[in-house]
Amino acid sequence: MTAEIKHQDKTYKIDLSKPLDISIGLRGDHKNPVAWYLQHPEIKPVQDGDFIGKVSEGASVNFNNIFFNPHAHGTHTECVGHISKEFQSINQILKTFFFTAKLISVEPEKIGDDLVITEKLLKEKFDKDETEALIIRCLPNYIEKRTKKHSHSNWPYLEESAAKYIRECGIKHLLIDQPSVDKEKDDGKLLAHKAFWNYPKNTRTEATITELIFVPNSVEDGNYILNLQIASFENDATPSKPVLYKII
Repeated sequence: MTAEIKHQDKTYKIDLSKPLDISIGLRGDHKNPVAWYLQHPEIKPVQDGDFIGKVSEGASVNFNNIFFNPHAHGTHTECVGHISKEFQSINQILKTFFFTAKLISVEPEKIGDDLVITEKLLKEKFDKDETEALIIRCLPNYIEKRTKKHSHSNWPYLEESAAKYIRECGIKHLLIDQPSVDKEKDDGKLLAHKAFWNYPKNTRTEATITELIFVPNSVEDGNYILNLQIASFENDATPSKPVLYKII
């Protein structure tokens, strides 16, 4: 099934029957990815006296409680409310869900003990006003990212000038396959978050960051249409399901 999307005086044709899901699903066991020093999520049936919300235990329905943290337990999309004093809800900020997108693969530069996505690396991959959304796949790319325990791993991150370059190129939606665009232990500086959102001087409240995605190696670098689906949480961040469509 094909569809035409009109955007900024251009028409893009996509095949809706061939989505490329780049999200990581949430599960209640040790196979779930984890960051920020938490344990894995919990998905458990409600128990109330003799009642257990599980069909195999005699209930008429499966009736689970889910305990998780959107920033630590899977693919999530966040707004500037993640770092601002004022409450900002991703559900109020993100009101359109289809965007032009570019997928790039980068091998972060080794700087001391860190792996850094530098401005120089990004300038080799895209130019100003080229796309609305940027998807960064870090190399090497391996299936174990879907179950990785990221805490204390010192994951690859964006240097401040790289995040600034992304902003100056007009990109409103940034997606990356790491738990954060910033260094894991940075003493709360959050330089990449702040540079991307231009916070606090002239904050881009309409911009979003999506973290902990996974882009299979079978998905080639290039231009796509992104459907950025979110759960309707009134929170700074929400679980999300970014889906790519090849442009026909």
